[in-house]
Amino acid sequence: MDIIEKELDSRKDEIQKEVELLFKANMKITNWDVAEADNKKAAGLLLEIMQEKLDMMRGDILTGKYDNY
Repeated sequence: MDIIEKELDSRKDEIQKEVELLFKANMKITNWDVAEADNKKAAGLLLEIMQEKLDMMRGDILTGKYDNY
């Protein structure tokens, strides 16, 4: 394991918790904005939105956007 892997591994739980907090915050907003929200549907759609952005970021990585970040 190189130094980057070690550093990110040491923060893995924190990073995952932040992603979960983002998800939960957006679920709460949806419930506030839509009185009778279908939570299962909302959760699935929210994950699709998050995955879409992750896929875009993966493409950015492949094109070198973060090479000199």
